[in-house]
Amino acid sequence: MEATFETYVNAVEQAIQATPLLAGALGPASTAAIRPPREGEVPEPLKSAMRYSLTLPGKRLRPALLLASYHLLAEDWQNVLPFAVALEMIHAYSLVHDDLPALDNDDLRRGQPSNHKAFGENIAILAGDGLYSLAFETMLDASVRFRYPRRALAAMEMIAHRAGVRGMIAGQTLDVKLEGTPPDAQTVGYIHRHKTADLLTAAVLSGLMLAGATKRQRAAGEAYGQNLGMAFQIVDDLLDLQGDTLTLGKRTGMDAQRGKMTWPAVYGEHAAHEDAARYLQNAVEAVTIFEQKATLLSDLAGRMLYRVR
Repeated sequence: MEATFETYVNAVEQAIQATPLLAGALGPASTAAIRPPREGEVPEPLKSAMRYSLTLPGKRLRPALLLASYHLLAEDWQNVLPFAVALEMIHAYSLVHDDLPALDNDDLRRGQPSNHKAFGENIAILAGDGLYSLAFETMLDASVRFRYPRRALAAMEMIAHRAGVRGMIAGQTLDVKLEGTPPDAQTVGYIHRHKTADLLTAAVLSGLMLAGATKRQRAAGEAYGQNLGMAFQIVDDLLDLQGDTLTLGKRTGMDAQRGKMTWPAVYGEHAAHEDAARYLQNAVEAVTIFEQKATLLSDLAGRMLYRVR
């Protein structure tokens, strides 16, 4: 059955809202006394802090990409929803930690107070840790129920790699430690490739791996994810220069203020826009092996250059 991007996003939203361990959260405004929970439950205010960041309005791009990529090869995409939700948990954890004063020091996320502003720095750190660990708990639980557990474990290993110390965290490390240093092409390429493109690539690859993709299909998915991810971050760099806080849901002009390594800082705004377009064209070409089934992925790449948030 044909599905749209909105179909996947709506399914992810419903699955996130139904996450059992985060049900019944009290929220940041609660003044209820903190007590030990029943065994097996998440204590407050940790539960509320985790749910707060996971349910903030967002694009749900990564989980939707996982579902759409799986659907290229298999019809039962609803069966991999736990993996999609887990990927959004990993993304949410990374944003909670990114916003902390020790990293990017952002007060706004998706138009709402950042987690540490709503719950305090100590709980925000623990909420990020909790989302990351719950992501893998969610995937492990889904793996033992999945029809092809070896595929599920392989997908989990790949996600862990691309979200980890040689992937997303590696990119974040250089992004933080090289603030204020003269930007150069090699370094900004490394940061963008790992800080952003790795998790988007993980979304595409995990969907394909769960569906039993061939080596050639996985290579096409990896090329799509890497090129889409590079373009996504370049556009993000441009939006920080050209966008507005109200639309983006976060403060603008912060990259220049912090001396961040960005694509426009190396190449200029015009060249950055052209490079983003080139990466997106590469992404579209990469998935032509899936023929008409790749229309959704191709259309998504086509719209990426003109996103406003």
